[in-house]
Amino acid sequence: QVQVVESGGGLVQPGGSLRLSCAAPGITFSVYEMRWYRQAPGNQRELVASISRANSTDYTNSVKGRFTISRDNAKKMVYLQMNSLKPEDTAAYYCNAHRTVFDNPIDYWGQGTQVTVSS
Repeated sequence: QVQVVESGGGLVQPGGSLRLSCAAPGITFSVYEMRWYRQAPGNQRELVASISRANSTDYTNSVKGRFTISRDNAKKMVYLQMNSLKPEDTAAYYCNAHRTVFDNPIDYWGQGTQVTVSS
């Protein structure tokens, strides 16, 4: 059973916008912290943005003011609105559902969606 599925990637010009979506129908969505990671070729996977169960958000410095993460618990969806995109934002973007149960991490990952920023 697929737990997490991303969509919305594509090719965009510098300065443009994209909205990534992540559906997580197979989990108890509201109890999970939701995260977006990205990985460019030759680089380690990087945490881009997170949103807690209480809707508290956090961002890596390079995307602050440009990206916005949000969630809809009723639809079991999380979104990443990306504005003012730069070539260095080019990467595969992964959605992650994370929780800890008795100090044991539980993680579900999507298959990734490619974002390419290029003129």
